[in-house]
This record gives sequence, structure tokens and C-alpha cells, in this order.
Amino acid sequence: MLKLSIDALEVIDAIARKGSFAAAAESLYRVPSAITYTIRKLEEDLGVAIFDRSGHRANLTEAGAELLKEGRHLLDAAHALESRVKRVATGVETDLGIAISDLFTHHALFRVLEEFYTQGFGTRVKIMREVFGGSWDALLSGRADISIGAPGEAPPGGGFSTKLLGNLEFVFAVAPHHPLATLPEPLDNQAIIQHRAVAAADSSRNLPPRTSGILSGQDVLTVPDMQSKLEAQIAGLGVGYLPIHLARQHSRLGTLIIKEVAEPKTLAPSFLAWSNQRNTQMGKAQQWMLKQLSQLTLDELLM
Repeated sequence: MLKLSIDALEVIDAIARKGSFAAAAESLYRVPSAITYTIRKLEEDLGVAIFDRSGHRANLTEAGAELLKEGRHLLDAAHALESRVKRVATGVETDLGIAISDLFTHHALFRVLEEFYTQGFGTRVKIMREVFGGSWDALLSGRADISIGAPGEAPPGGGFSTKLLGNLEFVFAVAPHHPLATLPEPLDNQAIIQHRAVAAADSSRNLPPRTSGILSGQDVLTVPDMQSKLEAQIAGLGVGYLPIHLARQHSRLGTLIIKEVAEPKTLAPSFLAWSNQRNTQMGKAQQWMLKQLSQLTLDELLM
């Protein structure tokens, strides 16, 4: 007889996230005694301690941490199965994941969501920020059902449908007090490579991380996203390419200088993308969402 249940894994996950049995009970809409009983029963059945209760917080033991690490894969699979079963029965997803590029604001997406909730699908929506190739990785791994702003070419192997949102233009920008600010234009690679570049870290978990605009051998400061990259370049910590609308905005403010380079970056296509695998039937909520998102323009997403 199997001693481990999905319910027990959900309880362990809730305690680990919330830090206490009481907080986990509240998040799961249960009484604390029920949570305590579930954990005590599982510890007796497995013959191991899952939580160290000696401190103020409920900390996982080494065995408990391993159980939760692997158990979360089972929880993800169970939730995905639940969603597929409901979609087969009703045609409507229980959950819908939307990845949006860190180059875009949320405003246009929030307008679509406002209308989405009036449709009464009852679908839970999760929005996640992805950087560079992470927009494709989110689809490939199943973290997201829709990706807004997936850059360049899709990963090899196919399985994706796309709609071109537009082409992003990038320009080279430096802080006014940076040494490159006073050099004559166009800047060649020999001059640029002497100075640190700022790069936004690709958020891919499974695909090989992508890089762009970094010269071989150049020192690099890696930051979490485009907003951090912008702030680091304004601070003079490094140089690099920025979307032209951001660079122009800060050029007008006097916080950045746009410099002409000898080898400018080419236009970067940006896509609305989603999975089209034959064994995955698209639900009504995703169909509605894609129809609305397909009407957004690149300017709306960048505003």
C-alpha cells in the first residue's frame, strides 16, 4: 500500500512555503490539528522525521527536503492531469500560464485580463516574467501556455505556433560619465571590448541560455532583467544595447547617451507564441486569450 499521498505532499509544500503548521492550515482552509495529524501519520508510516520542530519555524529535515524536492514534480504532474481532465470534460482549463518578456510592461496584458475575467471561465491565471530565451523555455517546459515577446527563432524541434508582434530595435547606450561617452563615433569593437558589458540573464531552465551583444572576452556584469540592466548602465557600471524606446527616453532625460557603433545590432523579431502539439487540445480560455492578445501591437506592449 502506497504510504505517500498527493494530499500529504500538498501539506508539506504549504508548511515549507508558509513557515509554520498554523499558516499552512490557514492557506489550505483546514484546522491546524488536521495538518499536524497528516504530518505525524506520514512520519510514522515512512519512519523518518520530515520537519524539525525545535525552532520558531517548521524547518524541513534533510529527508524532508528531498521528499519535497521530488514530491513537487508529482504535484505538478497531478495538477496538470487535473487540468487536462477538466479540459476534456468541459473544454475549459483550470489554469493558464502566461509568460511575458521583461522588455514589455504589464499594462496591455492587464487590460485583456480585465475583460477575460468577465467571461466567467473560472480559469486561474498565472503570469511570469521571462528573460530572453526563457520565453521559449517557459513553453517548452510547460511553465506557460502562452508566451508574449518570445525572441528570435523558436527552439529546434518545432511544436510552436507564432504570430509576429514586430521587430525590436536596439541601440548602444552609455552613461554620460562613462569613458566611452566622449570617444568619437562610430565606436568599434576594439574600443567597446575594453569596458564591462551589462547583460540580462536568460531565464531558461532547460534550454541553453542565449546571449546577445557581448563581445568574446569582454567583462560582463549579469543582472536579473532589462530594468536592472537599464539601471546598471545609467549608474555607469557597464555598457550595452537597450531597446530604442528606453534609450531615447533616458537620452532626453540626460541619464544616457546613445552612441553610434561600427557594427550595430540587427532588428530583433518578437513573437506571440504558444504550443501546437497534437496531443494537447487547446481549451476555450486559451483560445479566447490568444484571440485578444493577437490584436495587441508592439507599441502597446512597450508603452
